[in-house]
Amino acid sequence: MVIISKTVLVEFGNEHSDAIDALNKWYEVSKQANWNNLSEIKKSVNNVDYVGNDRYVFNIKGNKYRLVVMIFFNIRTVFIRFVGTHAEYDKIDCSKI
Repeated sequence: MVIISKTVLVEFGNEHSDAIDALNKWYEVSKQANWNNLSEIKKSVNNVDYVGNDRYVFNIKGNKYRLVVMIFFNIRTVFIRFVGTHAEYDKIDCSKI
């Protein structure tokens, strides 16, 4: 998959160093993937939920952090929309972000 906005992950990792390894692992798995649906995502990254409007939420580092992405399967593209703590995630409407 093509990942858009990796800078968001890097900046978040600079502020939350304990998340760097988990974010890098997610990035590498996602970059190598060729997903076509949620079922295929769950085979490689089990901690994901579909929240509507092309948005998927990944639990990062044991659910301490959340990553919201838009996935466009037809063009193999993942667009990072949000990365934050679980508390920050609770304050957003991830189906619209």
